[in-house]
Amino acid sequence: MDRFEAIQTLVAAVDEGSLSAASRALGVPLPTVSRRVADLEAHLGAQLLIRTSRKLVLTEAGAVFVGAARRLLADLSEAERSAAGEYRSPRGELLVTAPFMFGKLYVAPLVQDFLRAYPEVSVRLVLADHMLEFAEHRLDVAIRIGRLPDSELIASKVGEVRWTVCASPGYLAQRGTPRLPEDLGRHACIAFSGTPDPRQWIFGTGHGTRTVRIAPRLMVNAADVMIAAAEDGIGIARVMSYQAASAIRAGRLNPLLRDFWPEPSPVHVLYPSQRAAPLKRRAFIDFVAPRLRNALAELPSIFSTET
Repeated sequence: MDRFEAIQTLVAAVDEGSLSAASRALGVPLPTVSRRVADLEAHLGAQLLIRTSRKLVLTEAGAVFVGAARRLLADLSEAERSAAGEYRSPRGELLVTAPFMFGKLYVAPLVQDFLRAYPEVSVRLVLADHMLEFAEHRLDVAIRIGRLPDSELIASKVGEVRWTVCASPGYLAQRGTPRLPEDLGRHACIAFSGTPDPRQWIFGTGHGTRTVRIAPRLMVNAADVMIAAAEDGIGIARVMSYQAASAIRAGRLNPLLRDFWPEPSPVHVLYPSQRAAPLKRRAFIDFVAPRLRNALAELPSIFSTET
């Protein structure tokens, strides 16, 4: 048995959620994956996984072993990067994650510019609205929106975004302009289904916070679809400021109820704390962070006036 190979296979099975998914991720036949895990359990004399019809569950021994295995794989990866020269010049692969729409609008274009500037670095960019864990996915950099929990990660704030309300000039000409949040009850609204209660929109700050119940004409889980529908006059949309900025700058949407918008949410660039950080990550952060900061600094001026 190749113990290192078996350990890699076990961690892949846990990360992917099943032996068959690990087989696809590793490009290894399913019987081989199953045999490697079984051989490792036999070698250790302990059951590591409980195989159910739906998923894999780690035993207590398995959880301890996988935690140690992750550290071992991380140390090996660090040693390989050092030997390959990643600590002498920016080179190698970076794994970067960002929220989907924010990543599409802001991060992806910067990644392309970065790749042109650093030809020996490659980037794997994962856009996802769920939070990926640094240790589990071996992330190098994450761009996050919102308040951050306490952690050992280093966080560099690059700006702020906020929930905004907007509608097309055509819709407002036909239906009128709401002057108070409570006026929205008489309007067609476009809601984002990804929030805990899409029929409740929050306005104001501090003690002036209020919740307004709306009746969505359209409910959808994609911000670009919401903005397109708002531009088409379907109704009033509540989206993040960065998502609507282009349409508002072009005059296709007008910001509404600005005096009642809630507190902004911070945007951070996060990365692990290391005494000897790979130069590829330092180069990426130094390249991306100031450019994000400049782009987000423009948002308030775009929303400075409303209809």
